[in-house]
Amino acid sequence: MRVILLAVVSLDGKIARHAAHRSDWSSPEDKRVFRAATRQAGVIIMGHSTYQTLARPLPGRLHIVLTRTPATQTGIPGRVEFTAAAPAAVLADLAGRGYTSAALVGGAQINALFLAADLVDELWLTVEPLIFGQGIPLFAGPSFDRRARLLSLQPLNADTFLAKYSLRDVGGAGE
Repeated sequence: MRVILLAVVSLDGKIARHAAHRSDWSSPEDKRVFRAATRQAGVIIMGHSTYQTLARPLPGRLHIVLTRTPATQTGIPGRVEFTAAAPAAVLADLAGRGYTSAALVGGAQINALFLAADLVDELWLTVEPLIFGQGIPLFAGPSFDRRARLLSLQPLNADTFLAKYSLRDVGGAGE
């Protein structure tokens, strides 16, 4: 299964000012990239805190929400599922249901879990011209050391760009 980690970051590498911060700070161009990529994948994977920042589930996509307490959550059949499964098990389950790709959309701990488990194929970073000074980093939690290869660099507007990286076949971290 192909997994693309999609993230919008500030110039200082933050994905949010705090856990409840909505991603309404990104540009309309970033929102278009996000909408197209997640619709194409058909499934988005996120942590519970990220899910709580959504006003409502996004249409046309299955939401897989990783949480330590799935039994206490109420899902929406065919739209929102809560799980405490490990990242590899989540992807195996999705592949068993016929999905061929998934969009990983945060937060920092979920991003790190999938990257540390070597389950991310591509990393798509939209860099917005903001500096938060403090906040939530792109990755938090398990330690890992990965090398990426730039696939493309695309301006989205006069101040914002999208960098797409491959995490496959790029050699070791120390090379």
